[in-house]
Amino acid sequence: MLNIAVLVSGGGTNLQAIIDAVENGEISNTRICGVISNNQNAYALERAKKHGIKSFCISPKSFLTRAEFNQSFLETVDMLEPDLIVLAGFLVVIPPEMTEKYRNRIINIHPSLIPSFCGTGYYGLKVHEAALSRGVKVVGATVHFVDEGTDTGPIILQKAVDVEQGDTPEVLQRRVMEKAEWKILPRAIDLIANGKVKVEDGKAVILQ
Repeated sequence: MLNIAVLVSGGGTNLQAIIDAVENGEISNTRICGVISNNQNAYALERAKKHGIKSFCISPKSFLTRAEFNQSFLETVDMLEPDLIVLAGFLVVIPPEMTEKYRNRIINIHPSLIPSFCGTGYYGLKVHEAALSRGVKVVGATVHFVDEGTDTGPIILQKAVDVEQGDTPEVLQRRVMEKAEWKILPRAIDLIANGKVKVEDGKAVILQ
């Protein structure tokens, strides 16, 4: 059984997609051991409570230094004893010591087809604003392992989504969520839970 901790900063739509997929069996051999947010007002915490999942809020604003926050944050993650950490719209930089400790055991969902529109400054609506302003015809989402860089770790799954005439950033964001993010994030977790993903030479390989 794969224990997963889900880290989220906002509404938690990707968290809900994971919860639903675990409950309906789309994600097998998996349980959510806890949800952590940096935002006490995140609706994701409410989603966790509704499904009887442990939830915690650890905000950098509650600590005098970033080092103190990092320590408390890592202690909370360790306490949950996760086999896999899932970043589902988590807007806090992961401490280097956590990346090291959980090497190839942290995954992130990013709302673009990496390497396009990714890296520092590309998050949330900013990704979709940039894509529309560039005039691209196809966007999408990527699930990848987390390393020391920003959106630079081994890619596990990607799914493309067409841009449509008249799209606003908000409309495009919703379509990418519904057609890509909510599909490939549960799929990636299920693959990992069933031993179908390994990292070789810095690349994620999906086993048949």
